Amino acid sequence: MRDEIDFEILKLQAELCKSLSDPKRLHIIQVLRTGEKTVGELTGILGLKQSNTSQHLAILRKIGVAASRKEGNNVYYRLANIKIAEACDLVHEVIGQQLHESQRLSGLIKPTSKA
Repeated sequence: MRDEIDFEILKLQAELCKSLSDPKRLHIIQVLRTGEKTVGELTGILGLKQSNTSQHLAILRKIGVAASRKEGNNVYYRLANIKIAEACDLVHEVIGQQLHESQRLSGLIKPTSKA
């Protein structure tokens, strides 16, 4: 029974990771960590068309990363859980360390000359 639950969690985790595989959605998460934004505000910040921004927000809402509330004619979006931003930060940090290490190693390896 526990293995089945763990597997279901892994399936949901894979779906979440797949949904976060777009740099535009990751950028939306970065922006929303500073607070609620309307689609119009996000469009301006991200430099995207409103329809494209709305599509990305719909995906983030579907997987539970973003939440929305309506106030008058405006819909405000926010992160549903700040831990998603923290998880993205962790992945960003790991990639940065890997890049730094590969650059360091590439400086140690001298190119061979073909004579």
